[in-house]
Amino acid sequence: MDSITPRLTDLAHGGGCGCKLAPAVLRQLLASQPAAQPFSQLLVGNETADDAAVWQVDDNTCVIATTDFFMPIVDDPRDFGRIAATNAISDIYAMGGKPIMALALVGMPINKLEPATIGKILEGGASICAEAGIPVAGGHSIDSVEPIYGLAVIGICRPEQVRRNDGAKAGDALILTKGLGIGIYSSALKKNALPDGCYDEMVASTTLLNHVGTELAANPDVHALTDVTGFGILGHGLEMAKASNLQLTLSLDDLPFLSQAKALAESGFITGASHRNWDSYGADITLPAGMPDWQRLLLADPQTSGGLLVACAPDKAEALLKTIRDAGYPLATIIGKAEAGSAGITVAA
Repeated sequence: MDSITPRLTDLAHGGGCGCKLAPAVLRQLLASQPAAQPFSQLLVGNETADDAAVWQVDDNTCVIATTDFFMPIVDDPRDFGRIAATNAISDIYAMGGKPIMALALVGMPINKLEPATIGKILEGGASICAEAGIPVAGGHSIDSVEPIYGLAVIGICRPEQVRRNDGAKAGDALILTKGLGIGIYSSALKKNALPDGCYDEMVASTTLLNHVGTELAANPDVHALTDVTGFGILGHGLEMAKASNLQLTLSLDDLPFLSQAKALAESGFITGASHRNWDSYGADITLPAGMPDWQRLLLADPQTSGGLLVACAPDKAEALLKTIRDAGYPLATIIGKAEAGSAGITVAA
């Protein structure tokens, strides 16, 4: 990775999806906002905390719109741009859509960063957009105190292929497509304590596009999709549980993690966002007796550009898992199931 002075992560009070407002704060802010209905063409608004807005244009076409931006999670400017762009485009895939174009959102401390450094951030984002087959068609920039980069992304899909987070059914199997632990890795990175090889592992995961979501949405056996980002597997799983009015049971032994995530978490590399996440939704989570704090907070770890959480017909889960792994997601795993019951999450040892 490039050596930049000052370090990008030193210019930000937080990084990646760990910058997101805590779920409890977000709920409070949105509570006073007017309902998006009664716009009959708006298929998905903010009513179930889904990943993107969906507007039905005609019988064959829906437009999907989203935006996502954050402060640096890494110091290499090109990698920062790549990670931020991958994360933003993910919301389109999580709704079952195909991205068609992006607009760049840029806020930079121009008195602290060289233009060449900022240029590498934009170059990194554009490279991921090219990989996704879309242009960066414009954008907006401001002079800001901390470096901020992201995208507004537009996608399309057929109405029957929209996959919301409220479509899970009792009995569904749950699949997670990427390993957990990105927030743990970013905490260790900022403290110069990330073990050898882990940076490459982290970047490989966070720059892997969730393009398989488009293919999954074309399969009627896939009932619900969402991507796992700043609220962690528990937070985004809970959103699916509440939206679908189901109890999700996650198998602790089956959850996939990055190679050193558990060891680093046990050593104390926990983000502040993990604590905020747990404080916001811990009352709705049932944990195994005696679970240590580090393990609990690891499950609340904010994931920057994390994987897709997939709810699917249980008898098709193994075939879908193979499809996902064959598409380039080696850590994809069946992690649990959805069941009838009060909306919440149970973590089973």
